[in-house]
Amino acid sequence: MKNVRRFDGKVGDYVRFRERYSPEILLPILRSVCGLTRDWLVADIGAGTGMLSDVFLANGNRTLAVEPNPEMRQMCRIAHEGNLNLTMIDGTAEATGVNSSSVDLVAAGRAMHWFDREAAFAEFRRILKPDGWVGIIAFGRTEKGREENLVLEQILRDFSPSHTDTHAGYEVYGQLKSYLPRDFYHQEILKTISLNWQDLLGLTLSLSHSPSRADPHYPLFERALRDFFERFASDGEVQLETRYWINLGRFEPV
Repeated sequence: MKNVRRFDGKVGDYVRFRERYSPEILLPILRSVCGLTRDWLVADIGAGTGMLSDVFLANGNRTLAVEPNPEMRQMCRIAHEGNLNLTMIDGTAEATGVNSSSVDLVAAGRAMHWFDREAAFAEFRRILKPDGWVGIIAFGRTEKGREENLVLEQILRDFSPSHTDTHAGYEVYGQLKSYLPRDFYHQEILKTISLNWQDLLGLTLSLSHSPSRADPHYPLFERALRDFFERFASDGEVQLETRYWINLGRFEPV
């Protein structure tokens, strides 16, 4: 439940400022590696406001957006009003509410580290068709790389009490091949984004572990972020390195 409520009060910043997944980048890879067609049923687990779902909707797929946070579900519902290919489900990665052996592809975006991994992978296996695929696809700023990324990461560590707890779950991304050994595929794609001050502030506030505006430490946090922006900005924008972290694979038959 703690993880379900982590984004309470952050959904507005999340939907406005988070980095968007690109169908133009992801769909060719999914078609080539997995054989994705528009006939597949996709379950987006921890769907949030539907940003990864949008990739599959752009391909014409019927998509089940499974999300336990009420604010996220509501925003997703509003953003996709009238899209008959999207179905919202109040469920978790460990108990999706999706029918057994019904899904061609289980996808998860920037959410896998919130799941109970053993229970989640067991649930993924339950809802997948026998030869179904799992895609764990994350996209966002890197923690290393450019100096800007390193300095911003340190600011977050200094002002985010839950930062260590949040990042402890990231180790799962290095273990995915052991869960999905059949036809496992991994690719990383580096890019950069340019952010003005409002973009930087909004993106940072959308993170689960950043101080909220009601936090007593928030004024110091915003001052540190402003100092960061003034140090690195050129022509009113700061550049950060981003990375697609694409992992595709299938379970071994039981």
